[in-house]
Amino acid sequence: MEKKELEIEHSKKEMASFGFGLATMQFLRMAFTAFGFFYYEAEIGLNVWLVGLGFIIFAIWNAVNDPLVGYITDKPFKFTKKWGRRFPWIMIGGVPWVISYFLVFTPPSVDPVSGAWIIFGWLVFSTCLFDTFNSIWWVNYYALYPDKFRSNKERRAVSGFMTSIGVIGVTLGGLVPPLLITYGDLSTYVLQAGVVVIVGLILLFLSAPGSRDDQVLVDRFLAKQEEGVERESFMDVLRMTLHQRAFLAYIAIYMFYQAVVYSIQGSLPYVVRFVLKMEARGQLFLQIGFLIGALVSIPIWVKVARKVNNNKKILLISAVLMTVFTLPLAFLNNATALMIGMIFWGISLGGFWIITILCFADVIDNATVETGKREEGVYNGIRQFFARLAIIMQAMSFAIIHTLTGFVEGADTQSAQAVWGIQIHFAIIPAFFVVCGALIFWKYYDLTPEKIEENQRKLRELNL
Repeated sequence: MEKKELEIEHSKKEMASFGFGLATMQFLRMAFTAFGFFYYEAEIGLNVWLVGLGFIIFAIWNAVNDPLVGYITDKPFKFTKKWGRRFPWIMIGGVPWVISYFLVFTPPSVDPVSGAWIIFGWLVFSTCLFDTFNSIWWVNYYALYPDKFRSNKERRAVSGFMTSIGVIGVTLGGLVPPLLITYGDLSTYVLQAGVVVIVGLILLFLSAPGSRDDQVLVDRFLAKQEEGVERESFMDVLRMTLHQRAFLAYIAIYMFYQAVVYSIQGSLPYVVRFVLKMEARGQLFLQIGFLIGALVSIPIWVKVARKVNNNKKILLISAVLMTVFTLPLAFLNNATALMIGMIFWGISLGGFWIITILCFADVIDNATVETGKREEGVYNGIRQFFARLAIIMQAMSFAIIHTLTGFVEGADTQSAQAVWGIQIHFAIIPAFFVVCGALIFWKYYDLTPEKIEENQRKLRELNL
C-alpha cells in the first residue's frame, strides 16, 4: 500500500488541471510564433533586419532574466507558508503575461520607413514585456512539476495529461488566429489578439487548481530553510549547474528542438501566403495535419516510454524521426502533400512533447542528489535561457535568408528565389538543428534507467 502511495499521490482531476498550464503556454506560443515575425515584416513592412534585431534583443533580455527569475523565486517569501512556493508566482506572472499579448499586435500607426525606429521600439518593448511575465509564470510552473510529482509512474501519467491537454492549446493557437486574420488587413490582427487574450485567460484559470503546491512539500522546504544553511550567490549556483553533464546535454537538445519549432511555426504563414498562394485560413490545413499526427502518436509514445523505460533512447528515436520527416517538407509545394507531410512531422513531435518533460525531471533529480538542494527554478531558468537562444537562431536565419534571396518586406508576391528561401528556413535548416541536438545528447547524456531509480531512492532518504 505504501508503495502505491509513493507512486501516485494526486488525482487525475488535479493532473488534468495541471495540464491546462501547458495548454496555456502552447496556445500563446503557437499564436505568437506563427505571426509575430511575419506581422512586423510581411504585413507592416518593417525592414527584416530591424525585425530580426528586435527579436534578438527580446531573446537576449529574456535569456538573461529567466535564470534570475528562477534564482529569486527559489527562496522563501512571507506568503510562501500560506499560499505556496510556486503558485503565487504562477498567478502573478500568468495574468499579465496573457494580457500583454495584445500589445504585440497594436504598434503605433506610422510609416514603416520614416517611422521604422518607432515601430522597432514598440516591437522591443511589447515582446520583452510579454516574455518577462511569461518567464515568471513558466519558470515556476515548470519547476513545480519535478517537485510536486515525484515517482516515475506519476510523472509519466502527468506527462500524458500535459501532452494530451497541451494539444488543446496547440490546436487553438494554430486554428483561432488564422480564422480571424486576413492578409493585408492589420485590424484583423488586433481582433485575433483580443480573442487570444480571452481564450488564454480561460485556459490559465483552468490550470490554477492543479498548479497549487502540496502543503507537505512547502513545509518540508521551509523546514530546510530554517536549518540556517547559507544560500549560495547567483553566480555560484549558475556555475554549479553548468558543471552537470546530464543537464548540459539536455539543454543542448532542448535548445535545438525549440529552434526547430520556432523555425517551422514561424515559417508557416510565409509558406501559406507565398509558396501555396493561399489565404491565411489555408494555414488551418497544415496545423490540422501536424495535430492529427501528434494526437495519434501521443498514446503510442506514452505506451512505448513505459515499456522501454529509457527516456534517452526514446528521445533519440524521436529525433531521428523528426529529421527524416522534416527534410522533405522543403520540397512540397502542394497543399495536400504538405498536409500529409505535416502529419508525419506531428508524429515525431509527439515524442518530443512526452519525453522532454520526463528528461527534465530526471536531470532535476540528479542535480538535487548531487547538491543536496532543490533549486528547480534556477535550472528551469537556465533551460529557458538556452530556449531563448533558439529565438535568435530563428531570427538570424530568417533575416539572412530573406536578404540573400531578395524577399521584399510588405509585398503581396515574392520572386521564385525568395520562395525557395522560405522553404529553406521552413525545413532544411530545422532538419540540421535536430541532427546537431541529437548528436550532443547521444554523446553526453549519461542518466541511465538504473541511475534514475537510484536518484529517486536517495531523494527519499534525504527527505528532499
